[in-house]
Amino acid sequence: MHLPRPAAGPAAAKLAAALVLAGLVGWGAAGPAKAQLAGGSNAPVDITADELEVINSQCLAIWRGSAEALQDSSRLRASVLRIRYAAARPARAGAEPSCGDLDRMEAEGPVYYVTPQQRVRANAAVYEAASQTITMTGDVVAAQGQNVLRGQRLVINVATGQARMETAARGTGASGRVRGVFYPNQAQPAAKR
Repeated sequence: MHLPRPAAGPAAAKLAAALVLAGLVGWGAAGPAKAQLAGGSNAPVDITADELEVINSQCLAIWRGSAEALQDSSRLRASVLRIRYAAARPARAGAEPSCGDLDRMEAEGPVYYVTPQQRVRANAAVYEAASQTITMTGDVVAAQGQNVLRGQRLVINVATGQARMETAARGTGASGRVRGVFYPNQAQPAAKR
C-alpha cells in the first residue's frame, strides 16, 4: 500500500485547521495551505483511528473508527475522516497517475473540535479547498467560555474569516432559530483603599 501524495497526516492537519472556525474559534490570517490544528504551533500532528484505508485510484484516504487528530492542546475527533486529493497528471507518458494537492476533506460525526478556549460540535463538516469554505451541519454548537451559539448550518470562508450560522426556522417564536447566549464581562469591584 502506498499513500497518496501528500501524505495523509498533513492533509488531516489541514482538515483540522479548516475546522478552526474563523473568528469563532481563532482562525488566524494564514490560508489553508499554512493551516494547522493548533494555531501558531509547529508541533507534529498525531492522528489515530481504528483503521486507515487508502484508495490510490481515487486519491482518497479514509480514517475510520474514533478518528482523532491532536496537535499541542488542540483536538479534532470524528467517527470518520475522508481526505480527497486532486488527481495529478503523470510526470511522463505511460506513468501511473498520482494524487496532487488537497481537494476536499469530510468529517462524519459526531464531529468535535476542542482547544483550551473553544469547543465546536456538529454532525458533519466539509472543507472545500477550491472555495476555501468549511460547512458544518447538523445541530452545530460553538462555545467559548459560557457563550454559546447554536444553529443547523455554519459556513465559514477561511480566507476572509466571514461566517454565517443558519437554520430553516423562520419568524418570531419559531422553534429551532439561530440562537446565541452571551454573558457580558463582569466588572470587578474597585479595590477599597
